[in-house]
This record gives sequence, C-alpha cells and structure tokens, in this order.
Amino acid sequence: MVGTIVAICFKLLGALALFMYGMQLSSDGIQRAAGDRLQGTVNFMTRNRFVAVITGVIVTVLVQSSSATSVMVVSFVNAGLLTLVQSIGVMMGAHIGTTLTGWIIAAVGIQKFSIALLAVPLFGIGFFMSLMKKKGDAFVSYGEGLMGFALIFLGLEYLAKAIPDPSGDALLFLQEFSNRGWFATIVCVFVGIISTMLINASSATIAIVIGLASKGMLNYQMAAALVLGSNI
Repeated sequence: MVGTIVAICFKLLGALALFMYGMQLSSDGIQRAAGDRLQGTVNFMTRNRFVAVITGVIVTVLVQSSSATSVMVVSFVNAGLLTLVQSIGVMMGAHIGTTLTGWIIAAVGIQKFSIALLAVPLFGIGFFMSLMKKKGDAFVSYGEGLMGFALIFLGLEYLAKAIPDPSGDALLFLQEFSNRGWFATIVCVFVGIISTMLINASSATIAIVIGLASKGMLNYQMAAALVLGSNI
C-alpha cells in the first residue's frame, strides 16, 4: 500500500515537472522572440478597453503565464506606456486567458487518445528550428517555444497515466476525506494555496485537480475548493 502510494507520487512529480518545464520553455522562447515587438503590440492594442481584454487573453495564451503578463503590464505602466485603465483591461484578459489552460487540459489531456502522437512531431520540429541559428535569434526562440508546447502536451499525457484507477485502494483516502463536509472544503482551499505557492504555477495545480476529478477521485466541492485555493 505504502509502496504503491510512493510510486504514484513519483510518477505525478515527474509528469508535473515535465509539464512545468514545458510552460517555462514556451514562455521564455516566445518572450525572447517577440521582444520589443510584443511591447509595441500591447501598447497599440490597448487603446480600446474591449481590445485590451482580448490582448490580455492572447498574450497570456502565448506565454502560458498570467504572472508573466502581469509583470509586463506593471513594467509598461511604470514606464508610462500604458494607463491605469488600459492595464486593468489587460489584467482582466490575462486572468481569462489563464483559464484556457484548464480547458486545454480538459479537452486533450484527459481523453483516451494519446496526445503524444501530436507532441513528439511538434517537439522534433521545434528542436530543428532551434538549431537553425542562421535564420536569426527570433527563429530559434520560436523553435524553443514550440518545444515547450510539446513538453506541455507530453506532461499532460503522463499526468493522466500516472493517476490510478479509482477502483484501487491507493487513493481511497481521498474519497473518505470528501465526506467530512466543510472541514474538507476548507482544507482543500489551503492545499490549493500552498501547492500553488510551492510550484508557482496555478495551471499545474489545476491540471492535477482535473485529472483526479476525471477519475472520480475528487467530488465537485473538493475540486472547486482546490481550484479556488490555487487562484488565491
């Protein structure tokens, strides 16, 4: 029993590490590739409040991090490139965009077909792009970003496989804990907060929650509490 739980934990940690490294690689690659052009584009596309929200969504989806978008917005405001009203629109869009990661996980990460069929060729294309330094630094950075997206898909694939079948006894304690009412809900909120603070990525926490909920390990109340905690 203990050995099984330890094995599951190591599998989850490995899959989570791959997922998070993919997010970091894609974010760094796209930010390096865009550079000053990203700053100019954000400034141009935030003249209208509605467009500012859309800009926040698009930028966050590209860099796979609402935190990175928030840091960029704060730096633009400090530099006088964005007004407070413009920055609020972008920030709202950033938080909308970060939820799309959860939709991607729910759509392709927990299904029965193997997304590795898409991830492996994607990683290969990105890898060879990163080797073509004669094409320019932006081309190499886009290749690294593509590799990052491939690793995100692979991490989701392994994450789904690491979660055991609910008919086993390995995670039976989660189902028993869910019967403790409000106490379980409050604990799940704090677990979501602490785990996200430790790994510094709410998307990773949400990926695990979606995986556990899809296998029947978490009920709706516990899953909602964990997601709430991760966003706090």
